[in-house]
Amino acid sequence: MTSTVEPPAVRAAHQPSWWDRQGDLIMRRPFNEWTFTHMNWLMPTEHVARGGPHLPLPLSPCPLDLTYRFDDRDHTLTELHRRTFTTAFVVLHRGEIVHETYPGAFAGPRSRMQLFSVSKSVTSMLIGIALADGSIGSVKDRVTDYRPDFRGTAYEESTLADLLDMTSGVGDAEVWDVPDSGIKRFEQAVMGGGDVAAVIRAAPRRSAPGESFNYSTFDAQLLGWVLEAATGRSLAAYASERLWSHIGADRDAYYWLTRAHPRTAIGGGSFNATARDVARLGLLMANDGVVAGEQVVPRDWVRRSRGSDLPHLAVGALGPSGYDHYGYANQWWTLGESSFNAFTGLGVHGQYLFVDPTADVVIVKCSAWPAQDDERRDRETITALRRVADHFA
Repeated sequence: MTSTVEPPAVRAAHQPSWWDRQGDLIMRRPFNEWTFTHMNWLMPTEHVARGGPHLPLPLSPCPLDLTYRFDDRDHTLTELHRRTFTTAFVVLHRGEIVHETYPGAFAGPRSRMQLFSVSKSVTSMLIGIALADGSIGSVKDRVTDYRPDFRGTAYEESTLADLLDMTSGVGDAEVWDVPDSGIKRFEQAVMGGGDVAAVIRAAPRRSAPGESFNYSTFDAQLLGWVLEAATGRSLAAYASERLWSHIGADRDAYYWLTRAHPRTAIGGGSFNATARDVARLGLLMANDGVVAGEQVVPRDWVRRSRGSDLPHLAVGALGPSGYDHYGYANQWWTLGESSFNAFTGLGVHGQYLFVDPTADVVIVKCSAWPAQDDERRDRETITALRRVADHFA
């Protein structure tokens, strides 16, 4: 009888290599508690120098013995952290640290946290700054005005406004559990030395620009590349000069970069900073873009990030690529039905930069969820964060 057992070399050819699977390994629990605080050990990086004067955040600690209601039960914040794998949790009220804890095994006040798609909100802030300084002409400009190499692709007709609101109409649904999905091919190119731009250029058009929401890291990556082309600076250099050196940060931040040359930051997902420094970004957004009397982010840009008048971006109207408790605007997730008009940056595996301007509350929650997306954990987290804001309001 002929054997049906494949030789080892054939079996190996059928199996993904470690190189192909490194993204999965980096994100798997319990390893991700370490990797999410040590991305600079795993990938090439470019620092975002803090420079400027250091502006310490005042400490005014108070116990947060409140409870939040979820699934017909009351839970404490300690239970939230256990149930949602919190690694860092910082609460500001009126610009002061009123609560801070680091449940993560490798996290602390000086740990720089992997923020994933909270990076998109940072990119948006930088776009607003570049518009104010004239490096970018208008949100009505097309991608190809700055990146002519995208002529002939599905992005040829897309404007910067389309990208900012995730309404480019390009690309499939962003799903992480399908091996050949666009986002998985993007991840493999980023970490395995592939051609990232080629992956994005190959993305198909699914709808007309501006018509419907489809969450897309490709859109955010293009915004980062547009920013670099417009300013003649790397994303990290521009962020340092125009943002990070103005917020009084504790530490340098950094972007990790693609393995392939020319190396590039992932404007949609590779920003790393301490939880306190991320809270400083939230404070900037809560204060209409002003820090220490300086207008760092334009006021109208901050207001644009708090909500949109477009019906397909309203809370509950985003469709299959957005949870029904969110709307979207300007690379931020909005919570417009809230009496506090809160909005938040979000990253996979449970990263949050929650801003409630009316309550004057900023909350940073970093996490190490077992999966990239988890609607139940997200809904519970947002319920808890809004309860904290309500407590101070």
